[in-house]
Amino acid sequence: MSYRNPPTTPRKSATFDDYTLSEIRRAAATGIYDIRGGGAKRPLPHFDDLLFLGASMSRYPLEGYREKCATNVVLGTRHAKTPIELKIPITIAGMSFGSLSANAKEALGRGATLSGTSTTTGDGGMTNEERHHSQLLVYQYLPSRYGMNPDDLRRADAIEVVVGQGAKPGGGGMLLGQKISDRVAEMRTLPKGIDQRSACRHPDWTGPDDLEIKILELREITDWDKPIYVKIGSSRPYYDVALAVKAGADVVVVDGMQGGTAATQEVFIEHVGIPTLGCIRPAVKALQDLGMHRKVQLIVSGGIRSGADVAKALALGVDAVSIGSAALVAIGDNDPQYESEYQQLGSTAGAYDDWHEGRDPAGITTQDPELAKRLDPARAGRRLANYLKVMTLEAQTIARACGHNHVHNLEPEDLCALTIEAAAMAQVPLAGTAWIPGKDGL
Repeated sequence: MSYRNPPTTPRKSATFDDYTLSEIRRAAATGIYDIRGGGAKRPLPHFDDLLFLGASMSRYPLEGYREKCATNVVLGTRHAKTPIELKIPITIAGMSFGSLSANAKEALGRGATLSGTSTTTGDGGMTNEERHHSQLLVYQYLPSRYGMNPDDLRRADAIEVVVGQGAKPGGGGMLLGQKISDRVAEMRTLPKGIDQRSACRHPDWTGPDDLEIKILELREITDWDKPIYVKIGSSRPYYDVALAVKAGADVVVVDGMQGGTAATQEVFIEHVGIPTLGCIRPAVKALQDLGMHRKVQLIVSGGIRSGADVAKALALGVDAVSIGSAALVAIGDNDPQYESEYQQLGSTAGAYDDWHEGRDPAGITTQDPELAKRLDPARAGRRLANYLKVMTLEAQTIARACGHNHVHNLEPEDLCALTIEAAAMAQVPLAGTAWIPGKDGL
């Protein structure tokens, strides 16, 4: 009699999963690396790994109907004659006209204005629609210098010198030829329809000493009126923040690797930089060590989705947060109403990340005039304002529950962590213990 092993269920490799196999086949067939947006898709330690310790006996909560909890923030108090005063601690991140349609840029400006906050130009210059509908507009000064001119620097309410982005620290931006329309080409002084790749560093400086000179030039151009931000991609946040402060920045923006609106190589998105959660405490410590915490304001971005995320970032020591991907979803991107069209593009509404290809059915990440018409900027602006209102109310609710009358009074002692990784990154205790991994060498 012969014996055979019973049949078993085939087991796929955790290392060579279906997506990895498909990427190998795609690379072998095309010889081209993959470019996409959408941010890192691997599981990463994030704000969901933190919990608030609401007030009970040892702390006293605030009564929501009778006791106020303020949300305002002032940015640029260090050197600027006219700091930016925001009603809420949530700003709109830089996303360029070119990457986004003119209607989308207008919608972001409208929504930010309705909410009493700022929006940001992004690479590619300032459009009149964006300036007209943005009460507070931050002008991004990038290595490409596309659309840059002294007049627009003066028309802005603040200037953000972009050294790096969370999706691609050390890398430059990309805009494919199908998005270089006549108007985009004119603004960027580029040939129409030709792929554009931005430089990865500024052409006229190579380090923090040169950055100090550049910041002084920008201050002189704007008569010391505008706050100067410096934006860095998170990789060495302690040293980069310290150098930005020493170069004269009024505000430092740290962008974690969950930042997703920038199109770049997937290998950058998934394998370069550190999670947003991991960059906050080193950035705050750099400011504290220099005696500049709260004097130089800190903004963090990359994967902020809810008022809980906002409150947790504030508790860890930041002054404000910035949103990009979430803002695009709020104005209508990845909307299931276009599911059939997303499927025709080989994707799905929840996973669509080919923003750089310019075929967005929602009319947001496109320069196609027929697609762009689908987005009503007034309605989309109201949607964004609604979303920002909800996020702010959520953050207020949490602050009150922790006994604070201002969202900036939230502190690390209000938090605990669910995982060892999050506890180590955020430097707060593991839930149910007093243990902070890595503290005192433990």
